[in-house]
Amino acid sequence: MTLSKHIKEKRKKFGLNQTELADRAGVGLRFVRDLEQGKKTLRMDKVNDILALFGEELGPVKTELL
Repeated sequence: MTLSKHIKEKRKKFGLNQTELADRAGVGLRFVRDLEQGKKTLRMDKVNDILALFGEELGPVKTELL
């Protein structure tokens, strides 16, 4: 599942529209729209502000080098 779909599903599960999500997370409405539309370049701190509402966090994942 993509991050954009995950955020949208969580928002709907909690009964929030995009404006309410933006207000509660302290980010702009345009940011929420860009995130849900899958924009490739987004600020990680703002993504985490949104994810924090759902008890989640985005972070680095350690992988093995080739």
